[in-house]
Amino acid sequence: MTTSSHSTSRSDHHPTRGAACDPPRRWDASLELGFRRDARRTTLALRRHKGPLGVQRPFYPEPDGTCHVYLLHPPGGVAGGDALVIDAHLGAGAQALLTTPAAGKLYRCDTQAGPSHQTQRFDVADGACLEWLPQETIVFDAARSQLATRVELAQHAQFLGWEVLCLGRPAAGERFEHGRVRQAFEVYREGRPMFVERGLYEGGAPVLEAPWGLSNQPIMGTMVCVTPAVEGLVEQLRDALPPNGKGTAQGHFSVSQLREVLVCRYLGARAESALQGFRMAWGIVRTAVYGRQPREPRIWLT
Repeated sequence: MTTSSHSTSRSDHHPTRGAACDPPRRWDASLELGFRRDARRTTLALRRHKGPLGVQRPFYPEPDGTCHVYLLHPPGGVAGGDALVIDAHLGAGAQALLTTPAAGKLYRCDTQAGPSHQTQRFDVADGACLEWLPQETIVFDAARSQLATRVELAQHAQFLGWEVLCLGRPAAGERFEHGRVRQAFEVYREGRPMFVERGLYEGGAPVLEAPWGLSNQPIMGTMVCVTPAVEGLVEQLRDALPPNGKGTAQGHFSVSQLREVLVCRYLGARAESALQGFRMAWGIVRTAVYGRQPREPRIWLT
């Protein structure tokens, strides 16, 4: 295993509601991971980081040697001008599951600090399988952020991942009335786009409340699995997920598949409902597509 680290420090904490960003002070953090398959299991062969971004030791709860890794960001969120970059490469035949122990946070910021950036770049070689299963990301009112996830797949690589975005803090009575967040979720196979989704959400914009937009729901989520169609899988997922009736506490789920891309979506008021539904869908897809029983990361149970 190759390991190197560089640390930075900042004496202040990230701003909370009501505080302004301090432009001269910022965190730049990066993490590079490399996974390699050996005779028994997938190993974390490369781990290199800069700033407050790292991982716990890898876990192996599955008999096939799938490597479970928890991504750690001690500050808990990003403020104006901060930048987080995660790069992960899976070598041929590697199997890795990446998750986070807690929700990410995009803090409010004044216009002088510049937007925060959070970027994930994943490269998956032939015969490898990546599962990207983070907790939700909470966008504070007046945040200015850019989020991007790009997955590059080899011809016979597999990917399943989700992302859940919470605009504002509904539990605290905070709406997303100011600021802006850009989000991109992209999956390519050998340079050919398989799934490309980009969104721009501006605080207080009509699209947040309109029936043709987010219908006044603060939580949205997308789960993507790149796989050839499996007979009956879409119907099985639709039957298993909570009902889509208007006003249900679980929110609204939908499932569709176009060629090699299976997409499950959520729109509602509770991040917990989105994650519970996605975990249920993940378990069904894992069994049907990969022939493996779901083994939830231990961190989800704490």
